[in-house]
Amino acid sequence: MPRLKIALLGAGSSYFAGVLGDLAITSGLAGSEIALYDLDLDKSRLMAGLGDRFAAQAGSGLCVRACECLADAVDGASFAISSIGGSGASLGGVHGTPAHSADMIIPARYGIFQIVGDTGGPAGMMMGLRSIPVYLSICREMERRCPDAILLNHSNPMAILCRAMRKYTPINAIGVCHGVQGGTQRLAELMSVAPEELEVQWIGTNHYYWFTRIRLHGRDIYAEVMQKAAARTPPHGEVMSELLSQIYGYRLTYHDDAHEIEFYPFLAQVRDVTEMPYGYNGAIAQGDADLHEGPRSSPSHAEKEALREKQITQFAEELDTRRLPKRAQSAVRSEGIASLVEAIATGRREIRPLNLPNDGVVSNLPAHAILEVEAVTDSCGARGIQVGEAPLALMGLLQKRIAWQEMVVDAGVKGDRQLALQALMLDEMAIPPEKAITMLDELIAASQDLLPQFAPGPEARLAPGVASR
Repeated sequence: MPRLKIALLGAGSSYFAGVLGDLAITSGLAGSEIALYDLDLDKSRLMAGLGDRFAAQAGSGLCVRACECLADAVDGASFAISSIGGSGASLGGVHGTPAHSADMIIPARYGIFQIVGDTGGPAGMMMGLRSIPVYLSICREMERRCPDAILLNHSNPMAILCRAMRKYTPINAIGVCHGVQGGTQRLAELMSVAPEELEVQWIGTNHYYWFTRIRLHGRDIYAEVMQKAAARTPPHGEVMSELLSQIYGYRLTYHDDAHEIEFYPFLAQVRDVTEMPYGYNGAIAQGDADLHEGPRSSPSHAEKEALREKQITQFAEELDTRRLPKRAQSAVRSEGIASLVEAIATGRREIRPLNLPNDGVVSNLPAHAILEVEAVTDSCGARGIQVGEAPLALMGLLQKRIAWQEMVVDAGVKGDRQLALQALMLDEMAIPPEKAITMLDELIAASQDLLPQFAPGPEARLAPGVASR
């Protein structure tokens, strides 16, 4: 097999500690070059040190190095793997950053109490608006330096980012997540079997999908699953999805309601953060800021330096505890990113969940929609496996979500406030338009330094019926 170059983008993310271990023990990738790039070079260097240790322990001959610029990282690459938070340089992940805290706190003041805030709702939209320019700039650099490379995206909002890259660049972008695997694991636990024993089929977009077929050893067990689930007391994190599954007649698949609830209006129907449903009382902004006072003020330069030194030390200590895995991740139980790279590089056909353009997989949903589908790999990347029509209720739910994603994509590319406002009004957590206009102004102002495509200043503020073009 030819030696590959694999670029890890956002390499300071703790996600890549697991990826590096997987890459090191995947035999088909032996001798490859692993190029790490992050806005924070110190974190890239620490992560590269972990990669060197893993490569030596595995005897894989991987060449791991930190890069000072994106161009160096992607030049001549066969694959790029991204894990980018969309909130600027961060030492502690996206949650708790000033940008994401504002995404959570500002809508809460208007009565929208989000929990995760990286896929739907105002927070999911804002994360997409900030991330889209970053991803398009990466793709433009890849067009110049590795136009045939495949970009495997791990970042949220998954569907929005993959759609933006597919719509506005020629780069072959594929989204990689573990939601279906988590849902399958939950299903396997319910039925007291191994997830590998189940044959499942599903329909949906990232973090929001339903099983439409469940078989065990060639036998249809859907009715048995529904009966067994209905007879138990659902644990925390499954109360809402269990109720909705019984109503729809299809199993809502994702493995935690904290994501799924943000596709519904329930979080905008409570009076106070303490009244959030399904056991999520007070779950907002990770306790990082006071709801009534707003996000914390920016720390001083000295405070930032002290915090950075502490976080870098903690990051180094965390990496020191990482151990080389004994076996690579399974695509049935997790993302299996290294085996995915190996499969595509060698043309090996494997079946796994991936985020791809629909292209007829679900025949009554738009072809351009990014769905999380069962896909087969080959030397060109991956292709979705056709599953037929979505049932009427699921089609209606997904059509609206797909339209919302398209509005956010175009708003993020064009810096179009009117489209962003339309997305807010289309979202299930919509509020009265006069409030949505003011909320959007506040959200954009809070992230203005990370939104170069949106014009700053009061002259950019929308009034009802006034387009931004």
